[in-house]
Amino acid sequence: MSKKLTRICYPYVGREFGGSHISSLGLIDRLDRQRFDPVIVLQHPDGPIAEAVAARGLTAVASPPTMTLVAGRPFGGLAGLRAVMEAPRLAGFLRSLGVDIVHCNDGRTNALWALPARLAGKRVVWHNRGNPRARGLRLAAPLLAHRVVSVSRFASPNPGILSAARRNTVIHSPFDTEVSADRAEARETILRELNLPGDTRLVGTFGAIIPRKRPRLFVEAIAALRARDPDRPLMGLLFGTGPKREMRAVAAHAEACGVADCVRLMGFRSPGDWWIAGCEVLVVPAVEEPFGRTLIEAMLVGTPIVATRSGGNPEAIEDGVTGLLVPPENAEALAQGTDRLLRDDALRKTVSHAARAQAEHRYGAGPHAEAVMAIYDELLARHG
Repeated sequence: MSKKLTRICYPYVGREFGGSHISSLGLIDRLDRQRFDPVIVLQHPDGPIAEAVAARGLTAVASPPTMTLVAGRPFGGLAGLRAVMEAPRLAGFLRSLGVDIVHCNDGRTNALWALPARLAGKRVVWHNRGNPRARGLRLAAPLLAHRVVSVSRFASPNPGILSAARRNTVIHSPFDTEVSADRAEARETILRELNLPGDTRLVGTFGAIIPRKRPRLFVEAIAALRARDPDRPLMGLLFGTGPKREMRAVAAHAEACGVADCVRLMGFRSPGDWWIAGCEVLVVPAVEEPFGRTLIEAMLVGTPIVATRSGGNPEAIEDGVTGLLVPPENAEALAQGTDRLLRDDALRKTVSHAARAQAEHRYGAGPHAEAVMAIYDELLARHG
């Protein structure tokens, strides 16, 4: 008689495809199929997430109709009440799937699926990729999560009377450490697409176009960078998508800063690491970023980094060794660090080499999957 596989449910909320989905799907790819049976549940059976699932040869089921949550918007009030009202129906759906563990991979998924999982009698893994001061992590995770996985020490729950800190494990997000990219080809592709001269310096930022990522600060940094050398051909590239209102606001801010001619909204591009390789410098202006994927992707493809000394960035970047760290909310500091890298070829090469060596050593996908599967085994042993 064959051993019953442990069924793990991975619900995905929203349409936007981002770093949490890349990490989660990478984990699913590496699950031991002799022990675990993954079930992917999609709020929207079409769109970028569904396409990424299908591209990996994975199957998914559609969830019952659920409320819409906007990425980056606080969850509470009427939304919280509606989520509580929907929970019994979603709990029944989880029972019908016969799952053992529900692994919630981002804030919106935690908000919609953690309570139904507990009502259904399932074990809950609460993956925290956000701010440790988030209301859900502080107030809901201590009551609903059997285990919390945080992507950095910064993102971990703070200790306290009501806290999930004792149930927390830090597991950095996984990466394909064998990735490679033809930097010259990637750069040439961008230059051709935008019809730019061959000596244009390409400076990029990657991520959702939402306030927390500070896209407007990036625009201000490009303005400060051009002011340092007005004759230097320069293009600031924002890769990613977001609410149309914020996209329009970023474009208007570029116009107001006088750099509309050297700032481009590039939209979502895949694979992200290839487009990062086309940039000479990656700028990370976000504040309190738990553990940005683009940092490690840039390290692996040889693009030097200027990032704010905030959130989980100092856990990934050693200032002056594997990248440059600058004070947060400071466009001039971002411009100064970027200018330093653009002018110093030797520094760019030294930093890039050290960064790749560190990333290959620390952020492999295999160890990440083993660490998460150990948590699944522990939950089954403890609660089985």
